[in-house]
Amino acid sequence: MHVHFLDPYRPKISPVHSLDPRVKFVLILAFILCTALTPSAAWPIYILLLSLAVAVEVLSDLGVGYVFKRAMLALPFVLAALPVIFSTAGSPLFSLPLGSWTLTASLPGLERFLSITIKSWISVQAAILLAATTSFPDLLVAMRAVRIPRLLVAVFGLMWRYLFVLVDEALRLLRARAARSGSSGDPKLKTGGSLVWRARVAGGMAGSLFLRGFERSDRIYMAMLSRGYDGEVRSLPLPELTPAHWLVLFFGLSLLMLLLLFSHLLW
Repeated sequence: MHVHFLDPYRPKISPVHSLDPRVKFVLILAFILCTALTPSAAWPIYILLLSLAVAVEVLSDLGVGYVFKRAMLALPFVLAALPVIFSTAGSPLFSLPLGSWTLTASLPGLERFLSITIKSWISVQAAILLAATTSFPDLLVAMRAVRIPRLLVAVFGLMWRYLFVLVDEALRLLRARAARSGSSGDPKLKTGGSLVWRARVAGGMAGSLFLRGFERSDRIYMAMLSRGYDGEVRSLPLPELTPAHWLVLFFGLSLLMLLLLFSHLLW
């Protein structure tokens, strides 16, 4: 089976892959919500949530390293929460002079920043598990099954489908540029012009990509209308959830509810 390099779905034979997408979607959303609502500095709860995520990663046959490596990509965005170290009142840890300003880091602020980092990392792992074990069409069906607005699901579907079209157009432009560019086998000889020249070429390619993508999207939309598209992506009726699916859903939601309740009672 050909898998596009942008598609995170990895087809495998595992209990997580075979689970109904509606059950997976609800459980992953509940897991992320439970992680987000866990109080700061609830370290034992974080360990339990991480252990739960790792257990599902092992069951999915994706490998813990596969998920961990991709979840690390979200850590740079956590730097946006760095100011909480200096803006939260509490026991001072150190001071950082900055011109006429003095930034004082506090222990509660550091705990809050570390909590945000860990919770974000765990939540991204859950999202990667959902995307890697469920095909995107099944995810769209699961969204419609849990009554997410039809327009929002249609936007998700079209955005995902035609993202690959845009990437293919960009690859076609890069191949055309490579076919028209002379290159030397000598590594000492630099191919192309100055940095300004390269920036102009890149800008022209970006503009050409926008125009080609806009024209192609218009042709695709007219073709969709001619085939009866009215904003609704239709699919076959979904099968009823089996008792085993209901049991997994009930057990998973109950466990997450207990963890959240336990965290608020002790922290």
